[in-house]
Amino acid sequence: MSGPRGQANHELYLARILLSSWRKALAAEDDPALALGQAFLPGIRGHLINAYGWFLLEISGTKALPSQPPRNCSELPEPEPGKAVAGEIQEFRQLEQGGWLAAMLAVEGELATATVRSRSNLASPAPDLPDPDTAQTWLEQLNRLFARMSDSLDEY
Repeated sequence: MSGPRGQANHELYLARILLSSWRKALAAEDDPALALGQAFLPGIRGHLINAYGWFLLEISGTKALPSQPPRNCSELPEPEPGKAVAGEIQEFRQLEQGGWLAAMLAVEGELATATVRSRSNLASPAPDLPDPDTAQTWLEQLNRLFARMSDSLDEY
């Protein structure tokens, strides 16, 4: 796979496959929706976060690529001396603070608490986990941002 953009595209492709499988499993009604969400969401989210990280490396112009992508802007290497932080990175920093991107990056803790139960009480409230539509929205938003920012970078 060539470069960070190719890695980002591959991660988006893998997320699409999992999302499709999640929807098929829900339609089959063989397993509880909550269990399916707990099974599929971490993988989809992981691929989307990886895609985001690889794209961050692409737009930051990082030459030496790490084995794993960053999870957010704060994990990016510092720009070379004399180079400013790209405007696209500034935009991503803002998106990481609120809205859909912040929600995608923040879901991890919610998944961990979704399976906690008391020994004396087997009933637990259904956690408010993102559903396939939310994961689809994350995927589409990333695609739109990647396309817009790629077009912008191509103009330079």
